[in-house]
Amino acid sequence: MTASAPASAIESMLVENRVFPPADAIVQAARVSGMAAYAALCAEADGDFEGFWARQARSNLQWSRPFTRTLDASNAPFFQWFADGELNASANCLDRHVGTPTENKTAIVFEADDGALTRVSYRELFARVGQFANALKAHGVAKGDRVLIYMPMSIEGVVAMQACARIGATHSVVFGGFSAKAVHERIVDAGAVAVVTANCQMRGGKELPLKTTIDEALAMGGCDGVRNVFVYQRTATACAMRAGRDKSFAEALAGQSTDCAALAVGAEHPLFILYTSGSTGKPKGVQHSTGGYLLWAKMTMDWTFDLRADDVFWCTADIGWITGHTYVAYGPLAAGATQIIFEGVPTFPNAGRFWQMIERHRCTIFYTAPTAIRSLIKAAEADAAVHPARSDLSSLRILGSVGEPINPEAWMWYHQNVGGGRCPVVDTFWQTETGGHVIAPLPGATPLVPGSCTLPLPGIAAAVVDETGRDMPHGAGGILVIKRPWPSMIRTIWNDPERFRKSYFPEELRGYYLAGDGAVRSVDRGYFRITGRIDDVLNVSGHRMGTMEIESALVAKTDLVAEAAVVGRPDAVTGEAICAFVVLKRARPTGEEAGQIANELRNWVAKEIGPIAKPRDIRFGDNLPKTRSGKIMRRLLRSIAKGEAITQDISTLENPAILEQLSQTN
Repeated sequence: MTASAPASAIESMLVENRVFPPADAIVQAARVSGMAAYAALCAEADGDFEGFWARQARSNLQWSRPFTRTLDASNAPFFQWFADGELNASANCLDRHVGTPTENKTAIVFEADDGALTRVSYRELFARVGQFANALKAHGVAKGDRVLIYMPMSIEGVVAMQACARIGATHSVVFGGFSAKAVHERIVDAGAVAVVTANCQMRGGKELPLKTTIDEALAMGGCDGVRNVFVYQRTATACAMRAGRDKSFAEALAGQSTDCAALAVGAEHPLFILYTSGSTGKPKGVQHSTGGYLLWAKMTMDWTFDLRADDVFWCTADIGWITGHTYVAYGPLAAGATQIIFEGVPTFPNAGRFWQMIERHRCTIFYTAPTAIRSLIKAAEADAAVHPARSDLSSLRILGSVGEPINPEAWMWYHQNVGGGRCPVVDTFWQTETGGHVIAPLPGATPLVPGSCTLPLPGIAAAVVDETGRDMPHGAGGILVIKRPWPSMIRTIWNDPERFRKSYFPEELRGYYLAGDGAVRSVDRGYFRITGRIDDVLNVSGHRMGTMEIESALVAKTDLVAEAAVVGRPDAVTGEAICAFVVLKRARPTGEEAGQIANELRNWVAKEIGPIAKPRDIRFGDNLPKTRSGKIMRRLLRSIAKGEAITQDISTLENPAILEQLSQTN
């Protein structure tokens, strides 16, 4: 286990002298006003750790049964928070607003791919969730059951998640771009008893099937536990329906009451399982609790986004990812916000769509990924008609960045061209496993430095350490850890507690939580900068993809591929690009044949995992660079992928001549 870059290399990345203090007007109106207020919160958390979290849990959540014990660390690292308390996540997102002025407030503004608008109030959303929850119960779904959700971005997707939470079922949402095989793996691992899907989704003016993917997945075997498939008819296009198992939303909801009492569950009850890529090839089912997760979702909405009652919040993430869970399906609703949900892509019908939507809906908080920002920079430079300057963005108050580190120049463009130089940019670091932001600036307190996620939120004991868990000095690179548990942290890996322990709490790190990223703190301010993954997980457009998962997919093409190795290289748009080095079971192809086979393999990977996992570069060799003991030397492949000269020690390399062969582009 090593950090992703040596200290000397990291120090050169830290030459960033631009600092943007928060404007006085923002400081004066902020929930956390000024660095002194931030420091006071940190001191409160440090001085009375359990008391701090207990006070936050009591003031931010509504409990059916109050908890009496805050943290149970008796079975570390399987920490429990508020374990003897009971609550319901859906009740905290919806019921708490019913009977208050918020019930008539718009909860969701949904803009479809074609621009069609739907608005629902909190009262209306409460009724829709209750009706779907009753439909689930009527079909035998009960507390503790797992429900797989494979839906387009829609109000219905959020309703399905909330309905599961309402009856104590544990949902597992799968991104609508994943393949039948990936869906099948998740159905089997979670032991799902029901699936919620749609006939199709709309993206960029195109209908993309979803139900057919579910049918393929269920036909693969091992899915006998799935008794019901609920199908939302997104468009008029018909899809095959299996009698006795499949039913449309209209059929399932017919005659169901909109009144469904929320079932109180223990604070540690699994709210959801969300699968994320791992370095071993098998996706990890990250399990989150109800109480601790929801607490942090609510708190970070208030802190990181400095949420106000009149804000219009827009997180562009899909509900298939953790960002769409915390900052679409749960956090905004728990906080009583009005939010925008968007079905399509930022470049349809043109690359000005985001800016036009901000103007149209008077969006005040905009939260998106660096990949989207970088692609829209290119579009704006190529066509002035889609530049942010062509839209009225004066409603914006706060900008956010999520999914991967944002490079300083993209940060500056975002700040100047979208935020008009007046909106703080909250660059948020967090993970599926952390449940919510852990390192992020507070808009009314933290001076901003482009490319830095700045400082840990109060209560988060983040640090940079070496391979033995000892603190590294500021300016020196190391491994990012969190030294103390916090309420929204991952509870376990579903069905694999030993993998959880080894993956996140390795013995050599003194019991600290291992984030899996390298980091460095600036000498002057102690600000954090994330330097990249320390394991074999790539970050492509903000989505984590396991290299082993992609390698396994390539090698599964048994009629063609003998061996494969996958690495990443930096990419200006997607953050990292996937590069595959492949040895075929036939002679190494060149020229047009190489291109044809490369395309065949890309399509194969898309079928096995999903389009997002398609390798950008595929190079063919007679062999892979290996040590004499047979280990693939991936560090050499990373250099080749980046176009760098090989300067490392290759004395243990068995076949040096292969490096020149692999350096040749097809």
